[in-house]
Amino acid sequence: MNHQQGQFVESAVVIGGGIVGVCCALYLQREGYQVTLVDPAAPGDSTAKWSCGQMAVSEVIPLSKPGILKKIPSWLLDQKGPLALRPSALPGILPWFLRFVACARHAKIVEIARAMTSLTETVYEDYAPLLDACADKTLLGERPILEVFDSPSAITHERPHLELRESLGFKAEILDAKAISDLEPALAGKFNQGLLFPDWRSVSDTKGFIAALTQSFLDQGGVRVRDQVKRIDEVADRATGVTLKSGDRLPANHVVVAAGTGSREFFAQLGASIPLAGIAGYQVLLPKPGVEVRHSVIYADGGFCFSPMTRGLQIGGTIEFAGPNAEPNFKRADIILEKAKRILPQLQTSQFEYGVGYRPFLPDTKPVIDRSARLGNVYMAFGHGQLGLTLGATTGRLIADLVAGRRPAQDLTPFSANRFAFIGGLA
Repeated sequence: MNHQQGQFVESAVVIGGGIVGVCCALYLQREGYQVTLVDPAAPGDSTAKWSCGQMAVSEVIPLSKPGILKKIPSWLLDQKGPLALRPSALPGILPWFLRFVACARHAKIVEIARAMTSLTETVYEDYAPLLDACADKTLLGERPILEVFDSPSAITHERPHLELRESLGFKAEILDAKAISDLEPALAGKFNQGLLFPDWRSVSDTKGFIAALTQSFLDQGGVRVRDQVKRIDEVADRATGVTLKSGDRLPANHVVVAAGTGSREFFAQLGASIPLAGIAGYQVLLPKPGVEVRHSVIYADGGFCFSPMTRGLQIGGTIEFAGPNAEPNFKRADIILEKAKRILPQLQTSQFEYGVGYRPFLPDTKPVIDRSARLGNVYMAFGHGQLGLTLGATTGRLIADLVAGRRPAQDLTPFSANRFAFIGGLA
């Protein structure tokens, strides 16, 4: 029991110290809860560390775009492409893929995009109070994001998706060769077609961003335990806390499961049957790249992104469906580096670090933000795919609303944990 100014203070345990977990912890802390964050890794050493670091606010269209089914054979054959599927993973991931392909209908894509927009439209507003409380005021950059293409046909192909994004209130500006070179001199003469996303931003450093938010949480009285949760302790239909792998027990009035792909370990206790897959995203960090890249730049046809950060230039973003518990295939990182050097031959690659993050993906590329049907004081915040960094603060605010018993501003029905129980599991 904690007492503050003579009043009882409720406690909460957040399982998972990545970007979503720390944002949930911060928002619960703002509500007055005494919060303990549990994660086995060091602060900042999480999936989002190995991401492109973008606030991708208009990335609301699911991966299951039309024609995706036709591409699967090429993914199996071409392990150097932006999307790869290990043949050994196919049997295990097939049920997930069937649900994934079921989301490729136009009506479903529009439905998903609208639901995701309801989350991404408040991203900056939701991050503002969390970043204001951090000592470093440069954690979030001010420059927009660029996307470059090999040919004009690529933008033509993207036009329906751009129009859908525009109808949802997002902006994109078409760039010609001069505009690209003016914004990004290192790419002068290399691309004639591009897009500028004026409402996107990038963080100064993915690891540093999460670490700074974690430090702010600690500075405000939060506790972070470096351990793994073995189980959620329960009595009747309520959680009473968690037991750690070390054997220690942390009592709590509320528990939040925000452990990315690690959330799967608790599905039985949550009473949830959720098709959550960990999809590998590979990155290369060049501490001294020897090239100035001013903006975060997506190279669409190459399937990767240049992300300038305070700790160096991070290059990555390719996706690999590898199956659960698969060992990383760092040849994917080799491929990224090889492609990057074709674009920027002057890159200095004598020093490098490879990394991989397992993005927690659901077939409809929407997260789960919900209360457990089995344990009434346990909450779920996982499955953000490639938008964990973008949606961290928004998810934290919504979870705090649920814990406090308030009706959230956004309709959380599209993010229900039981949505895959409908229509033979293909919803």
